[in-house]
Amino acid sequence: MRSNRLTTLIFIGMILGIVVGYLCSITWPDPQTAKEIAGYISLISDVFLRLIKMIIAPLVFSTLVVGIAHMGDTASVGRVGGKALLWFVGASFCSLLLGLVMVNLLRPGDALNLPLPDAGASTNLKAASLSLKEFVTHLVPKSAVEAMANNEILQIVVFSVFFGVGLAALGEKGRFLAQGIEGLAEVMLKVTGYVMNFAPVAVFAAIAATITTQGLGVLVTYGKFMVEFYFSLGMLWCLLAFAGFVLLGGPGIRRLLNLIKEPFVLAFSTASSEAAYPKTLSNLERFGVPNRITSFVLPMGYSFNLDGSMMYCTFAVMFIAQAYNVPLSLGQQMTMLLLLMVTSKGMAGVPRASLVVISATLSTFHIPEAGLLLIIGIDQFLDMGRSATNVLGNSVATVAVAKWEGQLAAADQRLDRDTDPVPEPAE
Repeated sequence: MRSNRLTTLIFIGMILGIVVGYLCSITWPDPQTAKEIAGYISLISDVFLRLIKMIIAPLVFSTLVVGIAHMGDTASVGRVGGKALLWFVGASFCSLLLGLVMVNLLRPGDALNLPLPDAGASTNLKAASLSLKEFVTHLVPKSAVEAMANNEILQIVVFSVFFGVGLAALGEKGRFLAQGIEGLAEVMLKVTGYVMNFAPVAVFAAIAATITTQGLGVLVTYGKFMVEFYFSLGMLWCLLAFAGFVLLGGPGIRRLLNLIKEPFVLAFSTASSEAAYPKTLSNLERFGVPNRITSFVLPMGYSFNLDGSMMYCTFAVMFIAQAYNVPLSLGQQMTMLLLLMVTSKGMAGVPRASLVVISATLSTFHIPEAGLLLIIGIDQFLDMGRSATNVLGNSVATVAVAKWEGQLAAADQRLDRDTDPVPEPAE
């Protein structure tokens, strides 16, 4: 089947990327030369990610507006949004708490055999940019065009919700415009299918470029920390899968996991949740979630439900505190958890957002910010797991909301159209 073939090609691209990156790192050991070589290799992955960014704004806008228009009234929009936010808050708390528990059990920073950076060293990260005030102000776009030009997903969601509700309120008068936007959604899904064909090559380039500059040695040096972090992520995957099992039963969760396997691998290999968004959207519809649910809940999840990123925040803060032997009481740790619950909601659209959130948290609890230098070198490898986890978490969240809305009743009668490169829009 086509989706399985693409997943296989992505895995092959990852393996070839590791091999080529390693050969480049030993052939050109000089850091400056390796960086230059990696820059040329990463051109392919950069173009792919730019293609993804090119389609994100019109895809989110068109599918979300059509979905809200199909809901028919503001009460439905509020009900679905409320259920989604309820799930997001619960999932965020569980992710942060699990990260806190695992880092206290495993204590990866205690046995750190690396020289600690100077406590006064600068990381050049603007931690203040993620304050609650900035986030709330940033929530509403000054211009819909500016929001789309900058790929601000949360701002696009806000505008699309207003637009969709207004379009639904027009009733018959807005039918022609609704049909036009639905046509736009179909076109964007078709374009998504074309862009996804480049994924295996982009994955190869992304992995090769990273290994060329970092080398395999960095994986050995930070092996214990990375193994323990991925073990903790595995625990979170099991927790999310169990939540899906409770909602859907055994056959249902197995089918869901099989359908999101491709976007999961794509997010992991490119270290970008955004790259997996279009495929996640289409595969959730193939699972049986109506378009009006997926197009509304999934974009919200990309701003409010970054489960992997939030687990990493608690894990990394405690790791750095352990490395510097900075004790944090249980009360301080719970305060940190609540602080991260708020500040992490501003992560969407911010470059290296997890590091920025971590930096702000470190300064709050008087932990040397320079501790970030310990993990910046391997952040790309850690981001791969975070991005994949975000895809899994948002997929389960979307299905959960659809289940609560009673919109999965027809899922058993649907044929699993895995052979279709792009699903037909829901009626």
